Amino acid sequence: MKATEKLWEIGEKLLFETKTELLLSMPFLGSSLDALPGKMDLTTTTFGTDGEFLRCNPTFLMQAFSRNEQELPRAYLHALLHCLLGHLVPPPEMDDRIRWNLCADIAAESVIDSIENCAPVSRLIRDKRAAIYARLEGEVRVLTAQRLYRHFEETGLDGMTEAAWAEEFRVDDHSFWEELLDKEKPADEDKREQEKREEALDALNRKWEEKASRVLMEIEAQGAKAGKGLGNLVKILSVRVRKKVLYRDFLKKYAVAREEARVDPDSFDYGFYNYGLTLYGNMPLIEENEYCESRKVSELVIAIDTSASCEVTLVEKFLRETAAILGNEEVFFNNVNLRILECDDKVRSDRVLTKPAELADYMERFEVRGGGGTDFRPVFDYVAALIDARELKELKALIYLTDGFGAYPTVPTPYETVFVYQTEEMYFSEGAPRWAVKVLLSAEGKELRYEH
Repeated sequence: MKATEKLWEIGEKLLFETKTELLLSMPFLGSSLDALPGKMDLTTTTFGTDGEFLRCNPTFLMQAFSRNEQELPRAYLHALLHCLLGHLVPPPEMDDRIRWNLCADIAAESVIDSIENCAPVSRLIRDKRAAIYARLEGEVRVLTAQRLYRHFEETGLDGMTEAAWAEEFRVDDHSFWEELLDKEKPADEDKREQEKREEALDALNRKWEEKASRVLMEIEAQGAKAGKGLGNLVKILSVRVRKKVLYRDFLKKYAVAREEARVDPDSFDYGFYNYGLTLYGNMPLIEENEYCESRKVSELVIAIDTSASCEVTLVEKFLRETAAILGNEEVFFNNVNLRILECDDKVRSDRVLTKPAELADYMERFEVRGGGGTDFRPVFDYVAALIDARELKELKALIYLTDGFGAYPTVPTPYETVFVYQTEEMYFSEGAPRWAVKVLLSAEGKELRYEH
């Protein structure tokens, strides 16, 4: 057997054993590991991924195996996390390659370092690295590559620190990513080629987003015990697969069917109408329906926590957009029952609104007062009393805008309860009951989005 063939065989065997070791320790990664098979490649001196293969130099594999029994499993997981967390195709605005590579490496390594009691990858974190994590978690909280990139853009990162951190967290060869991104920008004259490459990148991103969702489902299927030693893995994957929905589209979930007094052109047959005019002159055989069935929001309760650290500008923007949507005939019925409750440890105000002008007037006087504690339960008792009194007859949802600090209810509600948070920290808190919906409110441009 030739030396090269023997080298290939040893490399493939080491990679197979590493994959098996990861699979036995973390079985929920099975589908993702299968989607990233190993491939020997001499174009790199170490290893890296293009989203289709884990491309490895066989000499590097042998050297890494001889140095430390954890080096290969951690390296394989590092590259797999790059795929699962969407690092291969960064957002278009994050075009600084050096900074993006650093952020991606920090994000991947922080997840691996947070995993406990997993022999192939768990190890004692060095003091230098622990200090970096402590600093970044205090500033960013959730260490995704995207949030780290934005943070470094806003606060600045000096060249020496950036270089030192890049050396600390660098594990794999990112040149395969850069080839993908460079292929995304062909000459202007070849538009079709540009479209093909963009479609390929979108397909690659969707593939790994689906794998990330599969990993979360597998962990959840194994129960709470499976997620205990996984550190930040579940949290970071949740950010990756979280869907962003425009606020107005989110509200449409709570629509009810009702007849509405307006012309329904879809149910009108113009053939019979024209036939009547032709046969009898000005006497149509049928006329347009004056009523039609619509699905819109008829009742909604919005509870606003005015007790503590709710961000005033975001609350005001939330109310402003609610007022705009209230006048949208595609979302709300003309006669709507919108109740806004101001609350802290009890319900302080109940304002019934039916028109956009009323909400605009309400906003003129609204203020987040601050101070005091929060207890969510009185709001639910109050709404239950309104339902019993038939003041709310077809309520589908209660939206509670809060900072998240307070005593939560324990009994499921007959309507959907949505806790709306303004920070990642509270979104991932364990306080909210499992039967409630948790969403993160974010402002992107001029529109509010719910991330769920």
